[in-house]
Amino acid sequence: MSALTQYIDLYKEHTAVVNSNSTDVLNCKRAEALNVLENMTLPAKGSENYEVTDLDRILSPDYGVNIARVNIDVNPAATFHCGVPNLSTSLFLQVNDIYAESENARVGLPEGVFAGSLRDFATRYPEVASIYYGKLADINNPTVALNTLLAQDGIAVWVRRGVKVEKPLQIVNILQNGMPLMAVRRVLVILEEGAEVKILSCDHTQNPDQDFLSLQTIELFAGKDSVLDYYDLEESTELTSRLSSLYLRQEEGSNVMIDGITLYNGTTRNEYFCVFNGKHASLKLYGMGIEDRKRHLDTYSRVVHAEGDCKTDELFKYVVDDEAVGAFAGLIHVLQGADKTEAYQNNRNIVGSDKARMFSKPQLEIYDDDVKCSHGTATGQLDGMQVFYMRTRGIPEATARLLLKQAFMADVIEGVRLHGLKDRLHLLVEKRFAGGALNCSSCKSACSSAE
Repeated sequence: MSALTQYIDLYKEHTAVVNSNSTDVLNCKRAEALNVLENMTLPAKGSENYEVTDLDRILSPDYGVNIARVNIDVNPAATFHCGVPNLSTSLFLQVNDIYAESENARVGLPEGVFAGSLRDFATRYPEVASIYYGKLADINNPTVALNTLLAQDGIAVWVRRGVKVEKPLQIVNILQNGMPLMAVRRVLVILEEGAEVKILSCDHTQNPDQDFLSLQTIELFAGKDSVLDYYDLEESTELTSRLSSLYLRQEEGSNVMIDGITLYNGTTRNEYFCVFNGKHASLKLYGMGIEDRKRHLDTYSRVVHAEGDCKTDELFKYVVDDEAVGAFAGLIHVLQGADKTEAYQNNRNIVGSDKARMFSKPQLEIYDDDVKCSHGTATGQLDGMQVFYMRTRGIPEATARLLLKQAFMADVIEGVRLHGLKDRLHLLVEKRFAGGALNCSSCKSACSSAE
């Protein structure tokens, strides 16, 4: 029996409950998603682009799904502080997949900005939501289809034409429950022409002894000449699984930065599907993962250059140790007629033990002659000569290795365009490599001023 069967049966038995706790724009997509899932076979581990990830195993456990929208007895704004020193943000939260927000989340937001519940957005602005919701994410992707079938709310950000949001938006996703739970999360971001916004999304698990699954679909629309930064920081636990699919469409002249940072996790698969729909647009697609013990991080990316005069700079780095598994598969696809494309893809990895495994598959598919494209990968260990040199200068071996690992990740962090976040990441990465414990629940910062 497929792992999907339990979710299909759940929806069929409780369709009225699912729909009554959502809104028409989301509900109208469920029939198509159901049809896709009923006729779908999950890709097997070892198949194309799923070399190390077993979707059936991840989805098989008997996770609870909160379709009745029962509130969990936790006050995240009062008990949880997640933020970045010297960076004030507008703070929005999801406890599992129930929307919440800090008391002063909307203070300082300019006119022409909606930030809040996806269900509320689709109810208040159904014409706009219908244009964008579910129009970019591929319903034939199993994680998207399952998310579309069960998502009842989420986060929506709509920035109207010419509006520049100076204060970054922060989305804190919290997993907390007394029993195994799947959180079905949806994010919709719409930037109209000339709009600008920076978004920091943080994933945290408060209960390290419980099994959780985060099922997430993100749709990002970057309009003409818009500027979007989307930072995704994962600090969860070894019993937390995450399936995240991000879709991006860029119009003419748009400038987008996406950075996925995995510091602590259990089993994670991150997917990025990006398409250039207008000329003179640029994308920086960065990511990093620090994996030890038996953690698992799998990244798949597909960037389609459908228009010319666009630029992609893609960089992913992993440090894999102990018995951890890492994987990167990336494709840059340049269509015929996409002249003057510049596309660069790079995957660099350090493997720190004999039992750790790293899989890398960078790819270019080019159907136009007038382009500048390259891709590369390298996987190895720390340079023994560099370690030896540092030891001759009186630096202990453990410290030398720590410093070299930090330096290895530096260019991913330096690509961050939020200075407060950049400084914070340098500190978090240093602590992570030093073996520091996860203590995001006590992360006090100036961000609490936004609460």
